[in-house]
Amino acid sequence: MTPTNKTPAAATGDEIQKARALFESTWAALEAELGRDNMRFPKELILLGGAPGSGKGTQTDVIRNLRGMTCQPVVVSSLLNSPEARAIKAAGGMVGDREVLGLVLRELMKPEYRNGTILDGFPRTKAQVETFKLLINKITPAPRIHIVALFVSEQTSVDRQLHRGRQIKKHNEEVRRTGVGTLEEERPTDFDEPLAHTRYRVFMEQTWAAFESLKDSFAYHYIKAEAPIPEVEKSIRDALK
Repeated sequence: MTPTNKTPAAATGDEIQKARALFESTWAALEAELGRDNMRFPKELILLGGAPGSGKGTQTDVIRNLRGMTCQPVVVSSLLNSPEARAIKAAGGMVGDREVLGLVLRELMKPEYRNGTILDGFPRTKAQVETFKLLINKITPAPRIHIVALFVSEQTSVDRQLHRGRQIKKHNEEVRRTGVGTLEEERPTDFDEPLAHTRYRVFMEQTWAAFESLKDSFAYHYIKAEAPIPEVEKSIRDALK
């Protein structure tokens, strides 16, 4: 599965209307709880997207160092820790827009992200794309936005997912044996090849298409992430100069 040169289908009027209602209700709830003066967002956002195994974790520190960011990235998958969200993720699926939006907005308002941060894993659907646009229009002054999209083929993604699973299993076995260290999450998709394929296809069919639609609104950088790590790093550095 590869990206096409076609422009991703724009959200329909009905989708935009629903996204606006979702954003406004989420914003109003947070404003009522926190007060408008306390709703402060990062001055810069680097949206980092890519299929499983595309190297987002590896390249995060490159971007942080390049931008002088001292905070850790906002990783949306780590925010989704409810039992229901875990079950959906374990099956290779995605969590609903309302839950994701509320968690992301609340997280971005934390003081440690004020000067800028990397947002990994958002937006992932058409609705989230539209709510992101509404968010940026709502913030004054508007933050600087860069989109970094890391692309890998399906087979590369699956191979890397399964390789990661083997590494995590080995690590966790050592932690259990010695009692030293911290256990890492073992995702079913990192151990089951059909599930790894499903996870990639769900990403490409839903998340990648949504992510690509941002290129008409913000600075968008397409990075071929199957290259050796130093080449990928150079591509990112060149893109974010």
